[in-house]
Amino acid sequence: MVKTKEILTLTVEIGDAMLRNGAEIYRIEDSLARILKAYDIKNFDVYVLSNGIFASANEGLDDACSVIRHTPLGDVNLGKISALNQLTRDICCKNCDVETAWKRLDECLNIPSPKKSYLIFFCGLGCACFGYLYGGSLIDSFMAFLAGMVLKWFLMVCEKRKYSRFTKNVFSSMIATFLSLIPLYVNLPVSQDKIVIGIIMPLVPGMTFTTSIRDFYNGDYLCGAIHLIDALLTALCIAAGVGIVISIYQQTPGGMSLL
Repeated sequence: MVKTKEILTLTVEIGDAMLRNGAEIYRIEDSLARILKAYDIKNFDVYVLSNGIFASANEGLDDACSVIRHTPLGDVNLGKISALNQLTRDICCKNCDVETAWKRLDECLNIPSPKKSYLIFFCGLGCACFGYLYGGSLIDSFMAFLAGMVLKWFLMVCEKRKYSRFTKNVFSSMIATFLSLIPLYVNLPVSQDKIVIGIIMPLVPGMTFTTSIRDFYNGDYLCGAIHLIDALLTALCIAAGVGIVISIYQQTPGGMSLL
């Protein structure tokens, strides 16, 4: 017979994987509750925050147990979220026992990431499209494409060296702004504002801000406030990085006002 502690640990590990890969809070809580019910755990409590999970089962009984996980905020990986959601559905349909679920969870966590060259290329392509969408010319989009690839490479370096989110955002926005000034400095017919808008779009915390609004809508004010503060601080770091480089540029010999 499978012990309650093993079932609860499995459930929390699935929730931890969902949270690390950017799943929504209320969906994680609902998934964990359904998993515990599927494994015939009737007396349980699950509480999920933006950076942690608290769960207990069979309180007051001989096999009572509780599990706590601290989960730092991470990037979104929709591929892993989709695999974890499918695992949850199979458990709820009674098609996956605990032993099989552990193996499936390990497979979900080891889904390979796309090649770095693909990520760099499509980040550049996305920057080019955003630059064009916001009114840039073809040459503006091309410059945003090149700078976007450089930006993505720098973000990968920051992730590998485990720089803090604030340090990464400030320096990334500074690099993005510096790259947008290069074609202007060599007198190319470009719109610097359109280029820099396209380049910084991968840094903009749009999904985090949207998640905070969804949390507020669902009545989860604590998680909503955490996500909102994270989004606002990220936006502040981006603004600081852009402002620093533009101010330095305007004060250097040969610099010009960008207003």
